[in-house]
Amino acid sequence: MVSIFFTQSLLHTSRALLSKTSSIARKAATKHNFNVPRSFTNVPTPPDSFKDGKPTLQYARALPKTFASMTNEQILQFAEMQIPEACRECIVRDIMVVDQIEYDDAMKIFKKIAETNRRGMQIYALPFYTGFGAAFTGGILSVPLVFDLSTVNWFNDKFVTAEMPPLEDLERMLEVGSASWSWMEPILGQISFFLLCMQFARSQLQNLGVRPYFNWQRNMRADYLVSQFPQYDAEVSPSLYCSYHFALLI
Repeated sequence: MVSIFFTQSLLHTSRALLSKTSSIARKAATKHNFNVPRSFTNVPTPPDSFKDGKPTLQYARALPKTFASMTNEQILQFAEMQIPEACRECIVRDIMVVDQIEYDDAMKIFKKIAETNRRGMQIYALPFYTGFGAAFTGGILSVPLVFDLSTVNWFNDKFVTAEMPPLEDLERMLEVGSASWSWMEPILGQISFFLLCMQFARSQLQNLGVRPYFNWQRNMRADYLVSQFPQYDAEVSPSLYCSYHFALLI
């Protein structure tokens, strides 16, 4: 029993040593060969593309300048990264295949799809604009509500009715802030704590990969887009909506 165990251990060690030796040999063989093309895609690279570890002029001329000049494999890789231009190119090429038309004609159909995708976008983006507007407005108004004497007096008369210090103690901005802080501190403190809790909750949702409203409206828009153009690939068409930001579509 001991001899069998010893034999198996020796065999495993020998295999590991042989594998490591082969790996070191391969690295040593190509360590100083700077002319070996290194490709991170399935697209083959011509052997004369590099010289002394640098691209040749002939190879540099083949650099794609636009997404339309990229290969299908490159476009798919960028589309998986949710790059809008790559997703658009996937849809355009799917239109070319389905309708048997050239690129320029497919772009005309794509513009119709993009226009359909923009319908109702402002309504779905309204919560985001509302949150931004409320946060920006609240931040600006908080300054005069604390440090401006006329604004502090107006707010005190309308909502607080607290006794203010004499005017000689309200000549400086910081003195006004000291007087108004007795009722502004609970308001600003509670808002700050509420936002802190909401931010912590949002970070936990991000850890779970959950975006309730955003995912809901995104899926609805994707389903709507597919229903309007059912002849095209259902796996490709939603990528137009799913990858675009609201600012790009409105």
